[in-house]
Amino acid sequence: MVDDETQIRTLIERWAQAVHAGDLAGVLAEHAEDIVMFDVPPPSDGVRGIDPYRATWPPFFTWQRQGASFEIVSLDVTAGDDVAFAYALLRCGTQKELEEDSENRLRLTVGLRKERGRWVVANEHHSFPAKD
Repeated sequence: MVDDETQIRTLIERWAQAVHAGDLAGVLAEHAEDIVMFDVPPPSDGVRGIDPYRATWPPFFTWQRQGASFEIVSLDVTAGDDVAFAYALLRCGTQKELEEDSENRLRLTVGLRKERGRWVVANEHHSFPAKD
């Protein structure tokens, strides 16, 4: 049997692949109905619920079709019996943006809980470091 940390790692890797592919169904898979997401663009108080979460993705996919990357660089997972968290760094940007700042990384934190024996994403937080 696959352990919880491996299951979660696979879930997040599939999510990132779906984001990169612009696959909305894949992005939404394994997310809780009451997900809370704090994202880079507004609203600053985040979105709550799967429908508002769903609505955030089409503008991102439009931007991403400019040739942007969305790939995991590093991923760490910690799992308990019924809650877990993960954090990752991702290359996220257009080719030009990544050429101008090759070290810039999107920071991702994910909170998960086990529902009916399966892991679901209950919280996502996306951020970039401040540029001074």
